[in-house]
Amino acid sequence: MTSSTREQFEVPTDLAGKRLDAALAALHPAQSRTVLKQWIEDGHVSLEGTVCRKPRETVRTGDRIALESPAAPLLDLAGQDVAFRVAWEDESVLVIDKPAGLVVHPGAGNPDRTLVNGLLHREPALAALPRAGVIHRLDKDTSGLLLVARTSTAFHALTRQMAAREIHRVYAAIVHGLPVSSGSVDAPVGRDRMHRTRMRVTGEGREAVTHYRVVKRFRCHAQLELTLETGRTHQIRVHMQHLGHPLLGDPTYTQGRVPPSRVPEALQKRLAGLTRQALHACRLEFEHPESGESIEVQSPLPTDFKRVLTALAADLKAFKAEEPAPFA
Repeated sequence: MTSSTREQFEVPTDLAGKRLDAALAALHPAQSRTVLKQWIEDGHVSLEGTVCRKPRETVRTGDRIALESPAAPLLDLAGQDVAFRVAWEDESVLVIDKPAGLVVHPGAGNPDRTLVNGLLHREPALAALPRAGVIHRLDKDTSGLLLVARTSTAFHALTRQMAAREIHRVYAAIVHGLPVSSGSVDAPVGRDRMHRTRMRVTGEGREAVTHYRVVKRFRCHAQLELTLETGRTHQIRVHMQHLGHPLLGDPTYTQGRVPPSRVPEALQKRLAGLTRQALHACRLEFEHPESGESIEVQSPLPTDFKRVLTALAADLKAFKAEEPAPFA
């Protein structure tokens, strides 16, 4: 068992009027709202100096919330030899370069062979940390950089940075269509009531903001750079669909979208050969939890991503020259 930890938060303006459990979930993203609700009911949370056991209690700007996290049990998961690359590390922090297809946490349908199992195989001591030290998530078929704490001090410091939106995550993506210009999507994201495994833009959802920049336009697709201001489930995928430019290869949010008929058959086959959404977490910036130093880690585009970009560039060049694109 690990010792309990006391943390304090101040309610910002954008959370005023929210339920206590909802506000605490936004301020403490390392734990689920369900767990935090139980902790409130069990008396582990104080509001303005008084223990509050009512998850529905409304909070106001400037309210002080104190959380006495109960001791976390050791993760009862098997360490397994799972392949992943370490992009950066020191005694406090790991930055993992996750391959597409690797699930981060065990769950329904994925009981093992996850990144967490691999982390526990590499460093059994991570079993003492919530979620084996993983600070944020990536979807199974999204590749790229993921932040992991190695110590309790680092875990809580990085969790606070995430809640304060001080950890900057930049993604590369390929989308259908040609966005007119760079911009932002500010649209709340919540669970799709008709399809429980999907998310959607809804007024009942949580605040979600994604900034995007057009890097290169091809004939019928574009390469984007995206920056997350918030971190909702499937946020980029949902926001790009909402914008009318879903991610290439996304089986969930493209809704049967097919390549335009004027795209050469060889290119259509290359695009169809991408077996996951074209989304890669390419840059991660954070303040080191011990030294305070600004750390920036980058990950090169994976091979499948680069092959699609090469094919799209060749198609564009051939189109401009009015000659067939040279595909192998």
